[in-house]
Amino acid sequence: MDTCATVEPQKDNSPRPLPNDRRIDSVALLGKEGRIIIEHGEQQYLLRQTQAGKLILTK
Repeated sequence: MDTCATVEPQKDNSPRPLPNDRRIDSVALLGKEGRIIIEHGEQQYLLRQTQAGKLILTK
């Protein structure tokens, strides 16, 4: 019997950007409101841009 297993590539969860990472402009993500709710599993997180232009992620 011939079995063929599919192996998923390992995720690199290191904090440094990698050349092939997906990129999205923050304005496209946050919209004119400057904030968005991200649903991760059953949790909700608020990603917002401060007046100083920094990004803050809160639960």
